[in-house]
Amino acid sequence: MGMIELFAKIQYNKPMEQYDLFSPQFKANPFPTYAQMRREAPVHGHVAPDGRIIWYITRYEDVAAVLKDPRFIKTPPHSQRSDPGSHRAINENMLFADPPDHTRLRALVNQAFTPRRVEALAPRIQTITDELLDTAVLQPEIDLIADLGLPLPVQVICELLGIPRRDREQVSDWSQAIISPGSRGLNYSARKRKVRQFVAYLRDIFADRQAKPQDDLTTALVQAEEAGDRLTESELSSMVALLLVTGHETTVNLIGNGALALLQHPDQLALLRADPSLWDSAIEELLRYDGPVETSTSRWAGEDIAFKGHLLRKGDLVRVVLASANRDTAVFTNPDQLDITRPDNKHLAFGLGIHYCLGAPLARLEGKIALGTLFTRFPHLHLARPAEQLTWHSGVLFRGLKQLPVCTNQSDCL
Repeated sequence: MGMIELFAKIQYNKPMEQYDLFSPQFKANPFPTYAQMRREAPVHGHVAPDGRIIWYITRYEDVAAVLKDPRFIKTPPHSQRSDPGSHRAINENMLFADPPDHTRLRALVNQAFTPRRVEALAPRIQTITDELLDTAVLQPEIDLIADLGLPLPVQVICELLGIPRRDREQVSDWSQAIISPGSRGLNYSARKRKVRQFVAYLRDIFADRQAKPQDDLTTALVQAEEAGDRLTESELSSMVALLLVTGHETTVNLIGNGALALLQHPDQLALLRADPSLWDSAIEELLRYDGPVETSTSRWAGEDIAFKGHLLRKGDLVRVVLASANRDTAVFTNPDQLDITRPDNKHLAFGLGIHYCLGAPLARLEGKIALGTLFTRFPHLHLARPAEQLTWHSGVLFRGLKQLPVCTNQSDCL
């Protein structure tokens, strides 16, 4: 009997411990459960309602190993990447691709999404932040998600892509339908209709940029070329959809989670106010402590894999838990403590390996400007509700608050 067969006989007949991974109580504070899983079942096979096994990987070392291991693939085995229709037009991007497709797509997009283009956005990000807070200052209570966290990255990514101002509210609605249709009360048909509308809109934008190039990211993507190869129309629409979705969902959660963490740790906030040069380090610590992405996007075992004493069969779904890895005591000293001066902060908030988040520099920049400006302009900012009353979005990918009500002045705004 070979090793694979032996693992199959031992592990697949063993009852698997169950953990609460989906309740509102878990979403409010998943970290004790993840700590328990790291101790008891760092490679945990969760049995889904349909009988499938979903593997949760929770230790830092194992998470890093999976993220760098080409045997764990982004394209589900036996999937049809050539499927026609709107599904293909929003999913044919590098996030769901493996080499060599991923290598080609990343090379093309890297030409358009350059550090220079991101760095040049800093003054505009500051202006948008100031304008949003100019409105907020007129109110005794604001929602940091609705009034700052969401509109800032939406406006930034739309301007970066060259989406006309008149269309941004509609584009935001379409992208939200892609991210979380369930939370918006959309059934399958309603979501499919919105996706089709979005794809049709993007095709018109691409045709316009081909005829009349502009100084925006959409034009750069349309014109990007590598060894005579360009993005197809489906790849273009998928890439723009990816940038819109990840470009604002990551940042809104960084701003919301980061603001909450600092408000709950006034000693750390006092350090920042005394020394603003600590903001770069603070952003890294906020990403580690309660980052915007809870688990990496789905991976599948591309073959039967013996991993840490378990057999992961070909086609098994694998979730690597970034939020757990970033609290691993094997890597971080006092990981449940927020320390904005933490040295050598090797968190995995943006992933690792070939799928490392393309938009990480933009999210960092937006988070630093938004949070820095917020706490400078509102020295008496405090929560308008007890933290225990805040609600978090469901789902396993992103980690973010639905609302974050705060008082903007010293007096109680309840």
